[in-house]
Amino acid sequence: MRRIGAARRHDVMMVEAGPSFAELFATLPVAVIVVDPEFRITYANAECETLLNLSERLMRGQTLGSVLDAPRAPDNRDDRLFAAFDTEIDLRRGGRIRLDYIEAAVTDWPGWRTITLHHVAGSRRLGHSSDRASAARAAIGAAAMLAHEIKNPLSGIRGAAQLLAGPRTDNQLTTLITTEVDRIAALIDRMQDFTDTRPLNIEPSNIYPLLDHARRVALAGFGRDVTIEERFDPSLPPVLVDPDALLQVVLNLLKNGCEALTAIANPRILLSTAYRHGMAVSPSPGRPRRPLPIEVCVIDNGPGAPEEIADHLFDPFISGKPEGQGLGLSLVDKLVRDMGGIVQYAREGSPLSTVFRILLPRGSA
Repeated sequence: MRRIGAARRHDVMMVEAGPSFAELFATLPVAVIVVDPEFRITYANAECETLLNLSERLMRGQTLGSVLDAPRAPDNRDDRLFAAFDTEIDLRRGGRIRLDYIEAAVTDWPGWRTITLHHVAGSRRLGHSSDRASAARAAIGAAAMLAHEIKNPLSGIRGAAQLLAGPRTDNQLTTLITTEVDRIAALIDRMQDFTDTRPLNIEPSNIYPLLDHARRVALAGFGRDVTIEERFDPSLPPVLVDPDALLQVVLNLLKNGCEALTAIANPRILLSTAYRHGMAVSPSPGRPRRPLPIEVCVIDNGPGAPEEIADHLFDPFISGKPEGQGLGLSLVDKLVRDMGGIVQYAREGSPLSTVFRILLPRGSA
């Protein structure tokens, strides 16, 4: 077979793939690079030019390493895909950007690969910064102290209000007192859930019965007016989780999604799972990436979090709801972290949807 150069091979690919090849990549809302078996760049779309501040004309023919400091795949990577999420990459022309790097093989073209670069926006929370962990620890201490100091007097206040009730008393006021006491007690119960530091019972688990149970609970209660669909990967292996903790996490996210859809004409939630080959994520800046290939997503067609709090969505006592206490998503973050995973928030797709993505370790090698 006659050998052809990288540039010529690129032109052949475009001809054989049809005239839509360049047009397809040009319309994608993410940066795309195509490299040959020697990792020389043969194509880069307009989004890539904008992200890297470099024209395709200057990139073509150069090695990928001469343009950016790409993450290295492990020796035992899956040949189909390598992904490095929320990673900082140095640009050879100067500067640094934080992005998701996904490298995939081109079918029927051995050695050729496409590389997509997803810029990580400030509103996206992937992993756990040291500031976030410190905030969680401080909130746990404060919540534990409040629960201890406040809950005991509440029963006395409620009992006194009940004793005051009678024919000569304004029962509306005593009812108001008992109702507000009950509301405070419920909040304290949620704070005690947040302050529970007992180790989880983590084991390899089939998560599908848990997800199905969470969906049925939602449809029978807070999500009765919402369409909750499923899109599951049937070949998902056992997942290393605490079953009760994962159930609580999914229920919290489903409830959060349902509450965000109250003003939506056609409220919908998608509960999905996937296995991400080669997935490696850094739990915090400066720490090595670890494999978290199991993905569970709760996706709704609501408006998403207010922009001013999106960057702090998992911080304690942060909420975009008028009556919210800001503990639900903090508890989700804590439980997922305790199971060795991470949770992230994003606005993705067209039209835009709200995505809560949980990444977890698999339960067997």
